[in-house]
Amino acid sequence: MINELSIVFPLFNEEKRLRETFLGIAKFKKKVRKKKIEIIFVDDGSTDNSDLLINKFISKESSKNFLVKFHKLRKNMGKGYALKFGVKKCNFNWILTTDIDLSVPLSQIFEWEKKNYFKSNKVIFGSRNHEKSKVKKNYFRYILGKFFNFFVISILNISLLDTQCGFKFYLNSVAKKTFANLTNYGFTHDLELVLILRKKKIKIIEVPVKWVHKKGSKLNILFEPIKMFLNILILRFKYF
Repeated sequence: MINELSIVFPLFNEEKRLRETFLGIAKFKKKVRKKKIEIIFVDDGSTDNSDLLINKFISKESSKNFLVKFHKLRKNMGKGYALKFGVKKCNFNWILTTDIDLSVPLSQIFEWEKKNYFKSNKVIFGSRNHEKSKVKKNYFRYILGKFFNFFVISILNISLLDTQCGFKFYLNSVAKKTFANLTNYGFTHDLELVLILRKKKIKIIEVPVKWVHKKGSKLNILFEPIKMFLNILILRFKYF
């Protein structure tokens, strides 16, 4: 059972999607009255009105047992860096890193609690490819994901079903030690996290999620795959 939880949301120019995120968080708040929750928004150098919207949300929803905090980075550093910064600021025993679009709803943790996944595991990855996951997918991205997994397995010898799902849980001490070593701040930061955890001999378990594809992703499907492939090669030379 989780009694206290820090949740880190990295974001960049998300004013169009934040309202839906706020609704999801407010709905989650009503179900966790007996828990201590800390929401940490880390703005990765946005140039839109994301900060104004978040500050309004904080004034409305932040309370003693449901703290909502906001940090804005001076310039865009990458999702991995925003997560690293946010994890460093976390105060509670468990840390959830997740995506601003809530493609996996925060209520997923209640299902995981019922299954006792937190009882003896220090790192838990949500997996869209788990046989028990319920996924509404974008098929073009699904195909790209298959190619990505092929390179991940072939080059980095990572056998996880899904490294890229943003819904990940860590014991606080494990998260801080792991993210402190993170140097890859792009979309392949998840892969370096896996390699760091493997080096530390910390087991990752993959568990099912309910996941829905949301529009508005910052992933450039033309250029980002090339960058990701190059970063995979860099990680190969660094960790092998």
